[in-house]
Amino acid sequence: MGSNGSGAGGAEKADKRPNEQLGSWFLRSGWSKGELARQVNRRARQLGAHHISTDTSRVRRWLDGEQPREPIPKILSELFSERFGCVVGIEDIGLRAAHQSPSVSGVDLPWAGPQTVELISEFSRSDLMLARRGFLGASLALSAGPSLIEPMQRWLAPGSGGKDGSGPLSQERSRPGRLSGPELDLLESTTMMFRQWDAQCGGGLRRKAVVGQLHEVTDLLQEPQPEATSKRLFKAAAELAELAGWMSYDIGLHPTAQKYFVLALHAAKEAGDRSLGAYILSSMGRQMIHLGRPEDALELIHLGQYGARETATSRTHAMLYAVEARAYANMGQPAKCKRAVTMAEDCFSDCTSGEGDPDWIRFFSEAELNAENAHSYRDLAYVAGRSPTYASLARPKMERAVELFSQDTEHHRSYALNLIGMATVHLMEGEPEQSTVLAGKALKLARQVRSERVNNRLRKTVGNAVRDYGDVAEVLALTEQISVHLPESAEAVQAV
Repeated sequence: MGSNGSGAGGAEKADKRPNEQLGSWFLRSGWSKGELARQVNRRARQLGAHHISTDTSRVRRWLDGEQPREPIPKILSELFSERFGCVVGIEDIGLRAAHQSPSVSGVDLPWAGPQTVELISEFSRSDLMLARRGFLGASLALSAGPSLIEPMQRWLAPGSGGKDGSGPLSQERSRPGRLSGPELDLLESTTMMFRQWDAQCGGGLRRKAVVGQLHEVTDLLQEPQPEATSKRLFKAAAELAELAGWMSYDIGLHPTAQKYFVLALHAAKEAGDRSLGAYILSSMGRQMIHLGRPEDALELIHLGQYGARETATSRTHAMLYAVEARAYANMGQPAKCKRAVTMAEDCFSDCTSGEGDPDWIRFFSEAELNAENAHSYRDLAYVAGRSPTYASLARPKMERAVELFSQDTEHHRSYALNLIGMATVHLMEGEPEQSTVLAGKALKLARQVRSERVNNRLRKTVGNAVRDYGDVAEVLALTEQISVHLPESAEAVQAV
């Protein structure tokens, strides 16, 4: 017979109290006990935990204070995180997390070359085998606050990798390797190709190919290699892990994305590439902003800025300032946001034609600069209660971003996101008809790219339009198109 996920111990049952924290999240979710039970069972099956068979009476007992067995606490944490679009930890729902080894859980991992290779290999292999939404096995949960920031601060500590990139693998790998220079060049060009695919098609189309390539690189890193080759392989691993994280983030696999970002930062340290490390930290910061944790994002960005202050190009500095502005905007700090926007523009004005910039930062064009700064002002407007002042600051920058992306044949997802951003500005300025025109264009692109970020932002924008302008014919027509062409799936999105 299947397990019902019950806790253990009669003594514990005797003195248990209602779990008010879990009850609060449950009430706000709008789910029934039966619906929550069905979602838990569905997720458990995806994890291979076929012994889990939950029903409404079991959910009632959890609410009454019973501690469910693993993996149910982590399943509940993930379900509520997805429902509310923010990090909802196991402790936040009044449950206890099981002890897990660092190799499979958390972000506080050893900063050493051999362990980094082993961890990336293990994680990418698990991802390829399971490919489940945010859960590899039953071990993964989002980290936030000090539990995230403090381990990342050790990126700058002396030791493995270091400023010169030397690490504990260099002596072991002093023998000539079997990789030739042209083979390494091909590996690096393949990463560039994957990056182009992501920009064009979204994170859902080629994510598994990127993870597979990352796993192949870790196989190479486990073979004897000359130190120079080892460093190039660690750099390739860092770029691929960051891209796997970004694609996971794009399709809504937030715990998976965060783990890849952390592993990418470890690999960048082994490669001795501070600028790449700062870029990875900026990706982590963007995810934290998305999850409603701008304070965490700001800490990550400042860590990246400090670490790469002497090595980053002007384009990289401009990108870091632009993400810093987004964090300040979401914290409701307009003066600091405006200063960061200005710094981003000043740094970008120092950019040359792109010579000297690594491939991973070349996406940060004039269009992307305007897009980031426009979204900062748009976010400020939301935080300030739809302030027309900040909406008016967002509008010209968003218009410029849309204009430039409309001429871009590669960055389809960015074009869609900025069409949606422009639509939100029109809504804030009381122009629902113009908003629906832009949202309609975004819908056409959304059907071509595999990006949950695009889909969710579009649904949210149209939902806001219905709330404020539900009697406008164009809004009603667009709502119907969304329901037909972009229905919100009840099933968890599967990584591919």
